[in-house]
Amino acid sequence: MRHRSRAADAAGALLLTAVLAVLALLATGCGSRLPERAFETRPTVTPSGGEPLRVGIITSATSPVGGAALTGPRDGARAYFDALNARGGLDGRRVEVVTCDDGGSGVGNNACVHRLVDERKVFALVATTALDYAGAPRVARAGVPDVGGQPLTPAYDTYPHLYGIYGSSAPRTGHAPGWNGVLYGGTEVYRWFREHLGARTAAVVSYNQAASAAYARLVAQGLRAEGYRVVEEQVDFALPNFRAVAADLRARKADLLFDAMDTHGNARLCEAMETSGVRVAAKVTNVQNWSSSVPRDYARSPGCRAALFATGASRNHEDTGHPAVREFRAAMGDRPLSQWQLEGWAAAMWFTDAARSCGDRLTRACVEAYLGRPEPYTARGLLLPVRFEHLAEPPTTRFTCLSVARWQDGRGWVSQGEMTRNCATVPQLGYRP
Repeated sequence: MRHRSRAADAAGALLLTAVLAVLALLATGCGSRLPERAFETRPTVTPSGGEPLRVGIITSATSPVGGAALTGPRDGARAYFDALNARGGLDGRRVEVVTCDDGGSGVGNNACVHRLVDERKVFALVATTALDYAGAPRVARAGVPDVGGQPLTPAYDTYPHLYGIYGSSAPRTGHAPGWNGVLYGGTEVYRWFREHLGARTAAVVSYNQAASAAYARLVAQGLRAEGYRVVEEQVDFALPNFRAVAADLRARKADLLFDAMDTHGNARLCEAMETSGVRVAAKVTNVQNWSSSVPRDYARSPGCRAALFATGASRNHEDTGHPAVREFRAAMGDRPLSQWQLEGWAAAMWFTDAARSCGDRLTRACVEAYLGRPEPYTARGLLLPVRFEHLAEPPTTRFTCLSVARWQDGRGWVSQGEMTRNCATVPQLGYRP
């Protein structure tokens, strides 16, 4: 059985959480209410055949991270439901989508959960992307299935009725994340670069801030487990000296670069490397940055652009040879594309397949029976196999697979091998979220 790449997914989620913690230092406090504009019902044409089926999407659309940083899963899910309704809906029923922007705060998230679950009575949540999923316990108590959410917090490895887009092996009893507060991830990302690029010396750059430094330590731990010599660099968040980092990377002959910083910090680091003539074999990023904005983000650093790799657990959105990718791209039209949009599309497909399996006896219990079945889910090949296991003890090793793409000017993101064959048995390392 091929399992999902939990390490790349968990690492990407921790990175965004670290970025939030850094940027939240600059953010103002949030009020106790959300404005009415935070809630939106997606207008669609109602097919004949029954009452609409209402689903909710909670997104930290406005937050300290910035404007469109977290809206990809929402937009992909909306596109799927729009296309589904245009084909007649779910067995003749229109899917009515109600969105809520929680503002990136716990208070706002609780308000969204109350509005959607208690007031709007949504049947399920889909493609949740919340920086502070404070309302997760309420969702679990209400028994509302949350399908295909992005694990930006440990909620999807903690609570029942929550089904993250990358699956989970944790007991999910609601008491503590993972196994007594410890989560586990593999080293497949680091092994792939060691085996395919021959990388031996890896640098990890972070801010002098707790969450950023914690993520960097997790990356360094995985790299050392795969036999790398690790160069750890830390910069001051307020006054980062990226030129000094670039000079040290050159002196230490690093050939692989990871970071625990936001996009702005990455861009400045790459500009310093460009000025200093520093080149690496791979500048590794994650699914949140796997988008068409690369030319803009790295406009002043062609060296970094040429070495940019992204890793994750879903099929490259530029893999137009795959029919499910073509369907996604056709629905998205001329909009700029991202990997998170594709994963939101897959989340909506997952919910739809689960609901359709129930026929005319649609219940939440039936949907969850589909989500928790032993057979892994792949969203027509868009996802590496997803499943939920509820293991009493954490695994020590796991056979995992990995999706890898490299940026090429003029071509965009180019897949590096078939993701279902980029696989290895790797150790599972524990960390506290």
